[in-house]
Amino acid sequence: MTSEKKEVFLTSELFIERWRAMAEKQLLTKKGYEERVALLEHLKVDRRKEVAQKLKEAREQGDLSENADYHAAREEQAIIEGRIQELEYLVDHATIISEEASDKARIGSSVIIKYVGEDDSEEYKIVGSTEADPFENKISNESPIAKAIIGHKKGEIVTVESPNGKYEIEILEIK
Repeated sequence: MTSEKKEVFLTSELFIERWRAMAEKQLLTKKGYEERVALLEHLKVDRRKEVAQKLKEAREQGDLSENADYHAAREEQAIIEGRIQELEYLVDHATIISEEASDKARIGSSVIIKYVGEDDSEEYKIVGSTEADPFENKISNESPIAKAIIGHKKGEIVTVESPNGKYEIEILEIK
C-alpha cells in the first residue's frame, strides 16, 4: 500500500471512529454547550477569513504546485472545516445536562469521594464524554468511577470496577 493510500485509509478509519462516537447522544453541561457554540462561531467567522486571506496571498505568489504556503493553508482550511462539521453536529445533537441539586449522584453532579482505606478525598464533576477533562476533574459518565457512583447517595460505599481491578470509594458529598 502506498503511503498516500495508507494516509487516506487512516484518515477514513479516524473519520469512522469519530462518526460512531458522535452518533451517540451528546451530553453537555450548559457551560460546555455555550463554549462549543462560541468556538463554532469563532471558527466560522474569524478563522475562515484568516485562512481565506492566507490562500489569497499564497495564490498571488504564482505556481501553486510547488507553493508550500498554499499547501499549508489548504491543509489548515481542511482541518478547520472538519472541526466546524464536528462542532455543528455536536451542537445540533446536544442534550443539555440538568445541573439542579439531587441527593443522588448523576450526570451534572459534583461529587466528593474518598478511596476506602485512604485519607485523601477528591472532587469530580460528572459530565458527558465529549466534555470530560481529567485535568479539570471532569470525568465522563462512562468512566469506571462515574458508572459506580451514579444513582448512589452521600455516605454510600460503592465498588469501582476498573481495568486495573476493583476498589471501593465512599461518597462524601454530592453537590
